[in-house]
Amino acid sequence: MINSTWRESSKNHVNHEQLNNYTNYNKKSEALFRLHIPEFFKKQIDFSNENDPLLLQVLPHNKELIPHANYINDPVGDLVARQNKGVIHKYKGRVLLITTGACAINCRYCFRRVFPYSHNNASSQDWQSSIDYIKDNPDIQEVILSGGDPLMLSTKILNKLTDKLAELSHIKTLRIHTRIPIVAPNRITKNFLSWLSEIQLKKVMVLHCNHANELSNKHHNIFNNLKKTSTQLLNQSVLLKNINDDAATLIALSQRLFDFGILPYYLHQLDKVKSTKHFRVKNSKAIKLSKKLRQGLPGYLVPKLVTEIAGKKSKTLLF
Repeated sequence: MINSTWRESSKNHVNHEQLNNYTNYNKKSEALFRLHIPEFFKKQIDFSNENDPLLLQVLPHNKELIPHANYINDPVGDLVARQNKGVIHKYKGRVLLITTGACAINCRYCFRRVFPYSHNNASSQDWQSSIDYIKDNPDIQEVILSGGDPLMLSTKILNKLTDKLAELSHIKTLRIHTRIPIVAPNRITKNFLSWLSEIQLKKVMVLHCNHANELSNKHHNIFNNLKKTSTQLLNQSVLLKNINDDAATLIALSQRLFDFGILPYYLHQLDKVKSTKHFRVKNSKAIKLSKKLRQGLPGYLVPKLVTEIAGKKSKTLLF
């Protein structure tokens, strides 16, 4: 259930006549993974530039149709780590809930772009089995709300879920993985902020921003209000070829995030999901970039360069 106060702006705002002018746009690629751009993010894109770094993140590309042997449906092993419908338990002390399959924006590099959400979604009708699993595993101290994007759910629905989690004495931290405050910030309503403020657990919100151009001055109030709820704001980015794979761009991103009170957390090497090879940056280049970030930024603004390997008990540091 999408919160009605921002339903209109979260709809797909795409001018296909405009897209047809781009050399790499491909309708067959769009049929594989639906093109979806919310109104706010669309306004951040420079559509006069076919190589705009925001446009490249959402434009269905003809290279998505080229098969590659090592690019698969589930590159990070989510389905193997699935415990019941919507519960993914990979790492000690924390568990991830797939709360919804919906997103406000469809990023072409998404590692869950072919994830079978209909069979692996901890929807409100199935929450009790998820809660029971967490209850039966008292070593779990942190619950991560993911998706899709959990903020696609109404605040009322989110409140019902967190009320259930609050009843479990061993849960200490609630983590929310979301791109919505970046791409559709009007979702962060007074009602949402009130809900977040009232949660007694430690709270972490991991945002997803890949380029400084995604952050406008309009975001200042949003992030200031989120910080007032005693929520720690972190950011994770994906390293993307021709979008943010140079040191100056990544340094500008870290500095811009810090301007908004957000700490860089992870810089992810691309997960090898089907149809995304054209975004891949070689590990050797990724490591060189990470070295340059250490030289150009204070340590607290350098995101950890990591990759996720299916079956491993933690993210793997590349440098």
